[in-house]
Amino acid sequence: MSLGVAIVGAGLIGRKRAAALEACPDCRLAVTADIDPAAGRGLARDFGGGVETDWRKAVGRADVDLVVVATPNHLLAPVSVAALKSGKHVLCEKPLGRNVRESERIVAAARAAGRTLKTGFNHRHHPALGRAKQEIERGTIGRLLHLRCRYGHGGRPGYDKEWRADRTRSGGGELLDQGVHVVDLLRWLAGDFDEVFGLIRTAYWKMKVEDNAFALFKRKDGLAAFFHTSWTQWKNLFSLEIFGREGYLIVPGLGGSYGEEQLIIGRNVGQGRPPDEEVIAYPGPDISWQEEWREFLAAIRERKEPCGSGLDGLAANRMIDAVYRSAKANRPVKIEGGRRPSRGGGRRRRRPE
Repeated sequence: MSLGVAIVGAGLIGRKRAAALEACPDCRLAVTADIDPAAGRGLARDFGGGVETDWRKAVGRADVDLVVVATPNHLLAPVSVAALKSGKHVLCEKPLGRNVRESERIVAAARAAGRTLKTGFNHRHHPALGRAKQEIERGTIGRLLHLRCRYGHGGRPGYDKEWRADRTRSGGGELLDQGVHVVDLLRWLAGDFDEVFGLIRTAYWKMKVEDNAFALFKRKDGLAAFFHTSWTQWKNLFSLEIFGREGYLIVPGLGGSYGEEQLIIGRNVGQGRPPDEEVIAYPGPDISWQEEWREFLAAIRERKEPCGSGLDGLAANRMIDAVYRSAKANRPVKIEGGRRPSRGGGRRRRRPE
């Protein structure tokens, strides 16, 4: 049976989602909703379906089974909750609300409706990161010791005038924007952390949200993870390094302007000797959006928790919240309400008929 999809938000991410679902034969774009009629018509012209300027009409349509919420952050919670209450499955783009409270509302609505909720964590579906996850689970690099991640870009002319720079609409700056991808990857690859020391700065852009964020996470067993996410990274950068007792894994790019996606697998061969390295390149186009969409549809069909679930989005928001609290207090703080990251499987409560 073909699933009818509504996309709320016809911007860049909405278009990426439309292109991904177009490649899947078992779903179709039923309607696009955007307050800008021209944007909605443009997406519908390229991918099909009707157009609404009122998102409420779109999420309530009888021919819609699944809603993609690709709006600015202040609308993520109201649109997602309304869609879930209408009996729709929901893919809500990161960060799943502006804060923990909004994330909790969305998760509670999904639980009450018995519908599948996914957070838009497409980074989990980059092939280099997926292979890194497999190598960790295989024990290739042994017990994990520490992780490091740097992620950022330099903005564009007028970036300080966009909605991301407006705290009321965004909820936060670069920490909540790209940083939420980083904390999700850290949890997904290494599990929950207990404590964080954070620092946020507005170093360059004239805005009231942070353009740089630093965080050091640690766990009771000694595992540590550091990241720096930045809007003053003038040349786009993604670098994730994972070190274990027996070697390391490095993902130095995500494709496109972030450089060729690769996985470097380093294996220790003895102290004082250079490690053996295997370099696996993924030079093709970015397939993460399409792979994430396929996994989400499979989760709906199989009634299981998707990889990058609503609970994972909530856990990431709790980590982000802890960084903000730590930066404000200038001291380490506990991360509240942690849970083990989902792997995309497991049982879930049967939905109401």
